[in-house]
Amino acid sequence: MQSSERGADTPILGSERKAVPGARHVGPADLDERILVTMVLRRRSSATLAQAVAKLSDVPLAKRRHMSREEFAAAHGVAADDLKMVEDFAKDHGLTVERVNSAAGTVGLSGTTTSFNEAFGVELAMYEHPDFKYRGHTGAIHIPAPLSDIVVAVLGLDNRPQTKPHFRIHHGEVVETRALAAQTSYTPPEVAQLYNFPENITCNDQCIGIIELGGGYHLDALQEYFSSLGVPTPTISSVSVDGATNQPTGDANGPDGEVDLDIEVAASVAPGAKIVVYFAPNTDAGFLNAITTAMHDTTNKPSVLSISWGGAESTWTEQAMQAMNSAFQDAAALGVTVCCASGDDGSADSVDDGEVHVDFPASSPYVLACGGTRLTASNGTILSEVVWNDGSTGGASGGGVSAVFPLPSWQSNANVPPSANPGGHVGRGVPDVAGDADPDTGYQVLVDGQTLAIGGTSAVAPLWAGLIAIANHTLGHPVGFLNPILYGLPSADGAFHDITSGNNDVNGTDGAYQARPGWDACTGLGSPNGTKLVNLLRSAGSTT
Repeated sequence: MQSSERGADTPILGSERKAVPGARHVGPADLDERILVTMVLRRRSSATLAQAVAKLSDVPLAKRRHMSREEFAAAHGVAADDLKMVEDFAKDHGLTVERVNSAAGTVGLSGTTTSFNEAFGVELAMYEHPDFKYRGHTGAIHIPAPLSDIVVAVLGLDNRPQTKPHFRIHHGEVVETRALAAQTSYTPPEVAQLYNFPENITCNDQCIGIIELGGGYHLDALQEYFSSLGVPTPTISSVSVDGATNQPTGDANGPDGEVDLDIEVAASVAPGAKIVVYFAPNTDAGFLNAITTAMHDTTNKPSVLSISWGGAESTWTEQAMQAMNSAFQDAAALGVTVCCASGDDGSADSVDDGEVHVDFPASSPYVLACGGTRLTASNGTILSEVVWNDGSTGGASGGGVSAVFPLPSWQSNANVPPSANPGGHVGRGVPDVAGDADPDTGYQVLVDGQTLAIGGTSAVAPLWAGLIAIANHTLGHPVGFLNPILYGLPSADGAFHDITSGNNDVNGTDGAYQARPGWDACTGLGSPNGTKLVNLLRSAGSTT
C-alpha cells in the first residue's frame, strides 16, 4: 500500500531517499524475504538530557558528573505507553518485535518485505550498482499519524552500503619488514613517542570500543604483532550487532585492513586497555545499532570509542544523522569520548560535484573529529608536520564546515570560517584535532599475515582513543565530552603542535581550506603533545 492510499499517514521528516548515483532499478524486492528494520523512538526527558549535556560545555572537568548506564536507562528510556503503541502497530502489520533497547530508544522489527511495504508506505526494490547490489526505496517513509510524535526514524529498509573505511595503504602495496625500514613509516608506539604520550602506563582499568562495519581479525596474528612490538597482547573480544560477526576476508586491502589497524594502534599506544570490537552491517541501521550497543553496554562499559568509518553528509538521510547524533549525545552524558576519522578525501570528501563536503559522523558536535598530517621525524624528534595531502593519489585530510550541524558554542572563538560553498553557510568546523595520517609516513601494521605501512585518518581516531584511555587512567575518571575543554585551553599551554602549512584541496576544490595558526579546517587544533595535554587535564581535574 503506497502513501497516496494511506491518507492519514505522515512522512517521517528527513527519511527521503534517492537511488545511489550510477545504480539502476532492476525490479521489486523479494516480497517474501524476511528483513530486520530499526525504529528509533523518542525517549523520556529528552529535553532534560539535552540541557544537561549542553551544560557540560560550561562545567569544569573536576565538577562534571557523568551518569552511569543504569542511571541513564532509568531516567531516559522509552516510555512504556510509547512502546506499547509501537508494539500494537507492529502486530497490526504482521511484524515481530525482535528486541528493544529502551535506553537507546531503538526497537528492532522483523517481517516480510510485503509487510514492511504496507506498514511504512514504501515500495522496496532491488538496485544494481557497478560495485554492489542493494535493497532500497525512493521517497519518504510514512507512519500512522498517531505515531508521528513518537517515531523519530526508521532505518534499515534501505540497506545500501552507508560508509567506507578511512585508511590508505602505502602505494597500495604489501611490503616486507626490511623494506619498511627504508620508508618513513613508524610503529604505533614510535608515533606515540613522537607525540610525547605518557610512558610506563598500564591502562588495565580502561576499555576501548571499536566500531567495525566489515572484515575481521585473527587473534593469533594480533598476538604475533604485539609480541614483535614487545607489548603484551591485550584482552580482545567482539560483540555481534545485527548478525554481523568477526569475519576476516583474507584481503589486506579490504575491511580487514581497517580492523587490524584500529586494534593494533589503539592497543599498542594504550598498553593494557581492554579492546572490544563491535561488528555491524555497513548500513545506516547497522551503524546506529553498533554505536548504541557500545554506548549502553553494561558489561564492557567502554570509556572511549574509536570510529574510522564514514561518508559525506550529503550521502546520509537527515533522520539517520539525527538518530546517530542523539546516540553521541548519550555518550557525552555517559562520559564516553567518541573519536571519529574526518575522512581521507580532502575538502571534497569523494563527492564529485565541484563543492566541498565534510564527513559524518565526524561532523557531529558530540564527537572528537580527527584529521590528518604528514609527520617527518628523525632520531625520535619531529622535524616537520604539515597537512596530509598526497596529490598523486587524491588522499588528503578531511575537513571543512558542516552543512547540517550549527556552530557549537565551544567553537565560537576558534575562527571557523564560513563554508567555501556558495552562500557561505556557518556551521560546525571539522576536524577538532589531528595526527599522522599520510601513508608515506604511516603506521607499520600486520594485516592478514602481511606487513604493511598504512595511513589515513582511520589511524588517527584509534591513536587519539589510546591517548584518551591514558588520560582516563591517569586522572582516575573519564574525561568524556572533551571538545569544550580542548577549545578552552590557551594555545600557549603547548598541548598541541600547531599545523600551519598545507591545504586539503582535492578534485578541483581550489584549496578551499588552508592551514593557519590556531584552529583550521584541515588539522583542527593540531596534533597532540600527549604528556602536556594529560597534565593540563589533570590540572583541570584537580580544580576546586
